[in-house]
Amino acid sequence: MPLKIAYIINSVEGGGAALPVPSIAETLQKGGAEIRIFALTRRNGKAVAPIQQAGFDVVIREGGEKDHISAYFWLKKQIESWGATHIWTSLTRATLLGQMVGQHYHLPVISWQHSARLKKINAFLLRRFQRRSAFWIGDSQQVTKLTGEKLNIPKERLFCWPIFRANPEAPLAKAWQSGEILRIGSLGRLHPCKGYDLLIETLKTVKAKSQIPFTVDIGGEGQDEAKLLAMIEEAGLQETVRLVGYVDNPSAFLAKLHLYVQPSYWEGFCVAVHEAIQAALPVIASSVGEIAHSVEDHKSGFLVPPADKAALEQAFLQALARPEKLSSMGMAGRQRLLSVLNPDQFEKTGLEILAAFTKSS
Repeated sequence: MPLKIAYIINSVEGGGAALPVPSIAETLQKGGAEIRIFALTRRNGKAVAPIQQAGFDVVIREGGEKDHISAYFWLKKQIESWGATHIWTSLTRATLLGQMVGQHYHLPVISWQHSARLKKINAFLLRRFQRRSAFWIGDSQQVTKLTGEKLNIPKERLFCWPIFRANPEAPLAKAWQSGEILRIGSLGRLHPCKGYDLLIETLKTVKAKSQIPFTVDIGGEGQDEAKLLAMIEEAGLQETVRLVGYVDNPSAFLAKLHLYVQPSYWEGFCVAVHEAIQAALPVIASSVGEIAHSVEDHKSGFLVPPADKAALEQAFLQALARPEKLSSMGMAGRQRLLSVLNPDQFEKTGLEILAAFTKSS
């Protein structure tokens, strides 16, 4: 019988859990599986093109985010008509509905966990029904640890598969040159968890104290856009900080920078930070999630406690005091990243998980 994996995701919004889907699907395909992506809702749909460009079908339900009964029956029909033999889920809604469909058709289920901070109701439901998934996968060391603890999952049913497949051929950032404006950037949803409000407050004082002129471009869309624009204007930073919208080509965006910042209040893996390290950028970031393991403080960047304005300001002032050192810090981070999250290791881990999943069924 052919191995047909229905890969179920919440949405095809650009960024987030949909971003690494092509890399994951390619690995599963190498393991002999046929893959089809099922999205429970569209949102902005910007993840569709990369998935299709990688050669995978995407089936999208034209519905909302709270019509769970309709979503269940839609998914049930899709799984039956396609003839899936296994179900692979990502994020809470997709996991709970995927588990229900899997139980109905007696199909084995494996589930990702991407969040280091589950809502109470989501944690309760996932813990209540965790046995409906044969295995669970954390997308980082921290998320894997928390998944085991919060959902009461034993080690023999829990894997860690970091969701970033480093690309040794990715464009590299160029070193800052004396007389240049230092270009700083960030990628992420304009959402409260990303800490961009704290960043804007901090940049006002950094600009007053730094002798190096700089700009900050924030790439992303989201609910906080109007609030952040108002904060930028109130702080008088219109010529310094720009919200540049969704970035279709993160590699090109990052290659134009000298420094990357991620002031998040919490994170799981945070693909954007790892893309920045891949581009040989030094990183100023909150010490949360996988970032705390991937950025070496004062070696490849600067780690600060989340929500600590004074520490964030100090990190900026240290970086701007010696901008000629930034490039070498970025290269150190890149070399370490490629040694840990290289394509061979990514594929090896994925194939081991796939083998365990199929063997158990």
